[in-house]
Amino acid sequence: MKKVNINNIKAFKSKEKISMITAYDALMAKLFDDVVDIILVGDSLSMSFGGDDDTLGISLEEMIYHTKAVCKGVKNALVVCDMPFGSYIDKKSALKNAAKIYKQTKADAVKLEGGIEKVDIIKELCKNSIAVMGHIGLKPQFVRAEGGYKIKGKNEEEIEKLLKDAKALEEAGVFCIVLEGVKAEAAKEITKSIAVPTIGIGSGKDTDGQVLVWSDMLGFFDEFKPKFVKRYLNGAELVRKSVKEYVKDVKNGNFPSEEYWY
Repeated sequence: MKKVNINNIKAFKSKEKISMITAYDALMAKLFDDVVDIILVGDSLSMSFGGDDDTLGISLEEMIYHTKAVCKGVKNALVVCDMPFGSYIDKKSALKNAAKIYKQTKADAVKLEGGIEKVDIIKELCKNSIAVMGHIGLKPQFVRAEGGYKIKGKNEEEIEKLLKDAKALEEAGVFCIVLEGVKAEAAKEITKSIAVPTIGIGSGKDTDGQVLVWSDMLGFFDEFKPKFVKRYLNGAELVRKSVKEYVKDVKNGNFPSEEYWY
């Protein structure tokens, strides 16, 4: 299997569905590497593994640390690093921070949230040889400004704004766009209106690909399950059961037996 690059992803448009999953360390990245097209080192790790209420608190240094770890476990998939909140407030800081990600990790691209208002920043990054994945619709980094997680594309006005955002990001140079929490019909219309691929999360089946957080999809995060998550494994239940068996064996002296010592 050859290393996936951004041209491969763009070529999937209308031909083959794109699979993307999150990973935050080398162990999980290695498990996913020869199966998925894209591994996203998402700022979602601040919630899934850091226990935070939102994604806003994670630092650039933390994102770089986790991206370096993921890259050590990847040979084939395209690796994308989320630019954390506050790291791309203007062209100068965005270029400085994205360049830092590129220099200190082997990430193939960065992802940032926002529409037309981020066009100048995206152009600046692309002009300086940094591949950019866009992200519109429900934007987790905007949760406080918008008063919660808001589904988008519910009326003509919202759909029109999303279309303008998507086309502006395409013109700015993104190689694909994440559509999060967008009504299915709106996501379908956006996907048809642009030449770069769309990757959906909670946005219906007509996007060019799908992304899920691995701990949601595999059932390791079981405090709640978002509507858009399909669980392919009851991970938390399996882990608890296995640990209980281990503790039982330790307590009653069955572990270790002779086959497990030197």
